[in-house]
Amino acid sequence: MGLLEGKKLLVTGVLTDASMAFHVARLAQEQGASVVLSSFGRQQRITEVIARRLPHPAPVVTLDVSDEDDLGALAGRVREHVDSLDGVVHSIGFAPQSTMGDGFLTAGWSDVSTALQISAFSLQALAVATTPLMNAGSSVVGLTFDASLAWPVYGWMGVAKAAFESTSRYLARELGPVGVRCNLVAAGPVRTTAAKAIPGFEVFETLWDDRAPLRWDVKDPIPPAQACVALMSDWFPKTTGEIVHVDGGVHAVGA
Repeated sequence: MGLLEGKKLLVTGVLTDASMAFHVARLAQEQGASVVLSSFGRQQRITEVIARRLPHPAPVVTLDVSDEDDLGALAGRVREHVDSLDGVVHSIGFAPQSTMGDGFLTAGWSDVSTALQISAFSLQALAVATTPLMNAGSSVVGLTFDASLAWPVYGWMGVAKAAFESTSRYLARELGPVGVRCNLVAAGPVRTTAAKAIPGFEVFETLWDDRAPLRWDVKDPIPPAQACVALMSDWFPKTTGEIVHVDGGVHAVGA
């Protein structure tokens, strides 16, 4: 019997089969879950193609987390495929190029606010939109990149991740009384499409493996995906507001 046997999940952020969210969805299915994916715009067609590469082809619902109408319609769209949810995976992030690389001191509020809305506020928006579907004991799991430090080239996305992590703690406080947990997985750098959009991302590739006590492979998304699956299981019934680091140990060492 799998860790997620009989559970129903919504997984956001699947764009390619290299996406971390794709591997979360794949492992979740292998562990017995029914999975619904979300996407929007031009990339939705790509997600629909990639969804057929899962062990069991998954339906894809439309969701733009910056669109109030989409958020309001989400529960109904998901109900067309499953009657309730036991877990939601937030794997959504975006920041305009001007806010990263060397742009921290020059980025304007319009671009910064976009990064904060899509990469931080969207966790609250997604949780609120799906709460009507949530069964008692459900779990919201988000993917983050350790925001306790200032990293090179990450710029305002790092600030957005700090807000994202704080949002998770407040969601844990607010949703706990209705039996919903909210936790994050702080993954080390993985070579995904999103990562490639970060100017200078390659600086992390050698730095991380050099510093990680357990070593680190930027081409391996499986360890953080496994952590997401575990947090959605019944094995963490009293864990909420937590950040689980899956980074080879880099967060714990100085040099």
